[in-house]
Amino acid sequence: MNEVMLRSLTPGVLTVLVRRGADFAAAEDAVQDALVEALRVWEADPPRDAKGWLITVAWRKFLDATRADTARRRREDRVEEEPAPGPAPAGDDTLQLYFLCAHPSLTPASAVALTLRAVGGLTTRQIAAAYLVPEATMAQRISRAKRTVSGVRFDRPGDVATVLRVLYLVFNEGYSGDVDLAAEAIRLTRQVAAAVDHPEVAGLLALMLLHHARRAARTASDGSLVPLAEQDRGRWDTASIAEGVGILQAALARDRLGEFQAQAAIAALHADAPVAEETDWVQIVEWYDELARLTDSPVVRLNRAVAVGEADGPRAGLAALAALDSSLPRHTAVAAYLHERDGDLVTAARLYAEAAHRAPNLAERDHLTRRAARLNARRGR
Repeated sequence: MNEVMLRSLTPGVLTVLVRRGADFAAAEDAVQDALVEALRVWEADPPRDAKGWLITVAWRKFLDATRADTARRRREDRVEEEPAPGPAPAGDDTLQLYFLCAHPSLTPASAVALTLRAVGGLTTRQIAAAYLVPEATMAQRISRAKRTVSGVRFDRPGDVATVLRVLYLVFNEGYSGDVDLAAEAIRLTRQVAAAVDHPEVAGLLALMLLHHARRAARTASDGSLVPLAEQDRGRWDTASIAEGVGILQAALARDRLGEFQAQAAIAALHADAPVAEETDWVQIVEWYDELARLTDSPVVRLNRAVAVGEADGPRAGLAALAALDSSLPRHTAVAAYLHERDGDLVTAARLYAEAAHRAPNLAERDHLTRRAARLNARRGR
């Protein structure tokens, strides 16, 4: 059975149950029960209409759960009787599920977990493994999120920008456990792009594709990080790059620039350079200027300092860096890199070692430690 196909049907099935009168939490539980049932019986007896089968079984699961719960007897009177089996409706508006799962009353972590469960169709165990937390912890997080949105009206328009931020958070988790969250985020963003005609939705999809295209080259055989300038560009996925660039160009042509389009433009310029030395850093600085105007983000300004250092020399980069708060994440690592480019190996080695102690993960810590050790060895020679 194609598990990705099965998960892709989840939001449409959930939408139907909610529109029939089930509250979100109960409907989501019923859909998960139906998915488990599908995994059990479809191998031997696959249905002709997979979505219709899931809707029928999930609705029965919901009715069974409602009737078994004496605290919900009153609501049972308002629930429709089971509809006759038939083809699944073709036009379910699953976009509302994205809006609901990205509701502003949820924390970002809860919104991500609920999106993966309700829209992505992942199990609680899979989500917990991807986020490296105990399954019980993730189950509590999802339960609280479902309770939070259960009273939210389902017919109100949602905020596309919030949905995109949740999907971007999913993408940035990358890969862990048995679920590739980056690939899952791309799949879900494609769904939103098919339903929403907005250049920022296209911009996010382009950004994901362009970043994902470099994935195979980001780590060495021993698992160590490979910086962008040192990556084997022959390992980049040219088909994903071409698709991402095409989507981006169509979005930019609409002249409604947003932050995801600007980020994608920067990624496209990196992808366009056949070797690192031919990267158009001047244009990248210009795009960072646009991005800074759109977001006023200190992280964007930090990345801009690196680009300025490449375009105008390391001392110009250090001057741009001096205007930023030194407590910013990766500020010390950027300073180390710019000092190394400027030939100050003593300062660079010290800052690399300092940055390694502040690194957010083991892979980055090891990478920075190796850079410090390499510079110290050069000084010794």
